[in-house]
This record gives sequence, structure tokens and C-alpha cells, in this order.
Amino acid sequence: GGQPRNVQPFSDEDASIETMSHCSGFSDPASFTEDGPEVDEEATQEDLEYKLKGFIDLTLDKSAKTRQAALESLKSAFSSKILYEFIMERRMTLTDSIERCIKKGKSDEQCAAAGLACLLCVQMGSGIESEEIFKTLGPVLKKIVCDGTASIQARQACATCLGICCFIVTDDIMELYSTMECLENIFTKAYQRDRDTNGVSSTHNTVLHVSALLAWTLLLTICPTNEVKKKIEMHLHKLPSLLSSDDLNMRIAAGETLALLFELARETDADFFYEDMDLLTEKLRALATDGNKHRAKVDKRKQRSVFRDVLRAVEERDFPTEMVKFGPERMYIDCWVKKQTYETFKEILGSGMQYHLQSNDFLRNVFELGPPVMLDAATLKTMKISRFERHLYNSAAFKARTKARSKCRDKRADVGEFF
Repeated sequence: GGQPRNVQPFSDEDASIETMSHCSGFSDPASFTEDGPEVDEEATQEDLEYKLKGFIDLTLDKSAKTRQAALESLKSAFSSKILYEFIMERRMTLTDSIERCIKKGKSDEQCAAAGLACLLCVQMGSGIESEEIFKTLGPVLKKIVCDGTASIQARQACATCLGICCFIVTDDIMELYSTMECLENIFTKAYQRDRDTNGVSSTHNTVLHVSALLAWTLLLTICPTNEVKKKIEMHLHKLPSLLSSDDLNMRIAAGETLALLFELARETDADFFYEDMDLLTEKLRALATDGNKHRAKVDKRKQRSVFRDVLRAVEERDFPTEMVKFGPERMYIDCWVKKQTYETFKEILGSGMQYHLQSNDFLRNVFELGPPVMLDAATLKTMKISRFERHLYNSAAFKARTKARSKCRDKRADVGEFF
């Protein structure tokens, strides 16, 4: 019974709420592959494309919340589905939307737009169309990365995006060198900070330095041999100073970059010799056995694990091979270059990494997996386990595990029977 109010028929806030409700289905990439009854794939595809068209339109909305929600929804869809044909028809519209959001948006919107730009290039692969996208977005990304007035989060996202898009797209060697120089200008400030006694450079810039260093390292893996030698000479003596950083992520990024540089150096020159090897291995060993009480246990565990591998790489030229399973296939990560590349794409694709390894031609080419393995519907059906069967299997495994552990924990058990 209160006084009537003048309410706008459809305000910006309403738009953002409506967008959020539409976007909820895209918040979890697993929602695309959830178990359920058989459905008409063609109708499902049409429904998905209809929603995606709506999200593309909403990236031009007046409300910042609406634009950001639309960008996040597109990111979820692009990371969990191969949408090459759909994107091909709308690549310029998407590029224009991303450019506008990076230029005019605030921090969170810029981060979402940069993430979508990465996924756009991953979907398109290394073709002429991707080059056109990078020609438009590259200068905008570089401007944000070098802009000291922009937020650190936006600069960090743009540095990562710049490295990944350049890795995917560029055939122009001068563009590659230009992008690497832009990233170098960022992370080399971390060298200066270590020598800066006035504390002018604040530690909140560290996240930007880490992203720039990792993006630069990714690009180094596709450089010609002569350029690799130049970069190693330029940075190999300076990078160890970052191992003393207060930030765990910086120490780890520096350690993994060192391992990769040593791997590349030994590939280009079998007799490669590093003068300060004893001092470096001493530093790495200290980090691999770090027991400082003022550091969190989780951080110490992660640091020790990484630096044990880094120490083995630098000292013994060894790499612990890892296996990645996706569908019926297996991929072995047997060197630091492959590991760095895999970790970079896993960071942007998230839980969609396995799907893209199976179906994305560009990623399969990067990791030398050959053309996608074509499986017929009958084979896929026999491979797929229903949710109920999975529940029964997990229950049985849980019971067996509990039984075995109970037996081991029983003090009355005969010790001799375990030997």
C-alpha cells in the first residue's frame, strides 16, 4: 500500500541481472558435457549459437556489468567447445567488441576481454584471419601493458594475452621481436627493483612482472637459434637475482625460466658452459630444501617440488616426464619447452584443455599430436560410463579402500602377514 514509484521499464541493472541469469548455464564448462538423456545435437547446436549471438550483442550494452557477464559467458563457451565456423562468420564483430571493452572498460572488463581475445585466437588457429585479429588488437594490448596508469590486473591480463596471441598468430619475425621487447621492458624492471634501495617499485607490480616474464619465455621457444643465443646472453646472468624475490610466484617463474634457458642453450650448443654454475646450483638447492618457518607450508611444499625439478634440469640435464590423458589418447611432456607451453594454454582453457587437445587442430599441431582421432558414435558410447555406473564403481572402490585401511590400522592384526 506504499506510494507508487516511477520505475524504468528496463534499466541497466535489470539488464545485468537478466544477463547473469542467461549466463548461468555457461559459468561451468562441464555443463556442456553433462551426462543426460540423448538429445538432438543439431537442435542443441542451434540453441547454443542463438545464445552466443545474444551474448555478442550484449558486449555492446551500456551497463558494464552486462558487458562483463557477456564476455565471461563467451569465454566459457569458447573454452569448452570448438566453434570455428560460428566464430569465422563473426570474427570482426567479436574483435571490435573486444577492442572497445579493452579501450573503454574498467579493470575487470578489460581482464575478461583480454581472456576472450586469447580464446578467440586459440579457436581460429594460425591463419590469415587470426593475423587480422592480432593486427587490430596487438597495438591496443601493447598500449595497456605499457600504460602505468592502467590497473595492474588489466596490464597483467593484457601481457598474457599479448604473448599467447603473438605465439599463435605471427609469422612476421619483426612483430615477434617487437612483442618480446615490449614484454622485456616490463619484467626487466624486476631486476632493477632488487638493486633499488629506496623501495620505489612497489611489490604489487610483481604479478605484472611474472606474467610478462612467462609470456616472454613462451615466445622465446619459437625464436630462431641466433635470437635465442642473444637472449640467453642478455638474461641468463640477471635472472638468478629474481630467485631472491619475496613473492613465491616470481621465484617459481624465474626458476622455470632458468631451466628452460639452460635447455635451449644446450640444444643450440652441446658444449655450453655457465660461469657461475656453483653459485646458481647453491641457490637452487637452498630453494629446493627451504625450511623457513615464516613461509606457509603450502608455499614451501610447492616451491620445493618445483625447484627439485629445476635443480635436476640445470645440474643433471634431466627432466621428469609427465603424462597427460585426454580421451583415448596420451601425451608425454618430456622437456621444459613443452611443459611451459602446456601450462600456458592450460591456464587460459582451464577444464576445457582436454577437449581442445582432442579436437583443436592448432593445439594438436603445437604438441605434434597429428590430426584428431575420429571415433564413431558406437565407440564413444562404449567408452562413456553412465553416472549411475560411475557411482557404483566409486562406492565399491571406497568400501574396498576402507576395508584395507581398517585391516592395516587394527593393532591386533598379525604383523607377519604383511611381509
